[in-house]
Amino acid sequence: MKKNKGKELGIVEMKNFLSYDEKIEEKTNGFNKIMTIYEMAIQELETKINILQKEYKVFYNYDLIDHVNTRIKQPESILNKMKKKGCELTYKEMIENINDIAGIRVICQLKDDIFEIRNLIEKIPGITIETEKDYVNHPKESGYSSYHMIVEVPVTLSKQTIYVKVEIQIRTLAMDFWASLEHKMKYKSDKEISKKKSKELVNYAKIVNNLDNKIMLMNN
Repeated sequence: MKKNKGKELGIVEMKNFLSYDEKIEEKTNGFNKIMTIYEMAIQELETKINILQKEYKVFYNYDLIDHVNTRIKQPESILNKMKKKGCELTYKEMIENINDIAGIRVICQLKDDIFEIRNLIEKIPGITIETEKDYVNHPKESGYSSYHMIVEVPVTLSKQTIYVKVEIQIRTLAMDFWASLEHKMKYKSDKEISKKKSKELVNYAKIVNNLDNKIMLMNN
């Protein structure tokens, strides 16, 4: 794993854009500036991943990456997460403690491809890996399966370079289908999901994992 080299630099240089210990105000110029920097980081990383996708398609005739989704966390979600973590509602606390403000999801067809993509991301010049969580070989109790990375992306502006944390999730099409369904049932519904349905979701996750393994073996 690459060692984190950019975090402190990123924090220091963010001060040029806002009053660092200022309370977070969603509609201020400071908040808009910092969200723009996160958007730039996503654009930078998405471009590099799209280049990998095209390289494998054109030069190796292989669809390593099926598609890529990006998102910026909504202000309300950021504040709620900070409150749950017991953070002060300042920009400093937000930058240091909320790692998934900017997110990229990379979807592939085969389970083996997850780790190929992970290794390729590690080799992208300028990208440093801060943390990784392997929910592919070690799924969550809920059945959730995916590979998570927090990376730092250099955003080069006219006067400076700022290092920005971006969350990457790498998963198969089958994993993504299950995760989207679970998220809709658990977090987008007004009703609390029953224990019976939770168990059913875990069983379906096992079926999805078995399917991924069989397709991977068949392809090999």
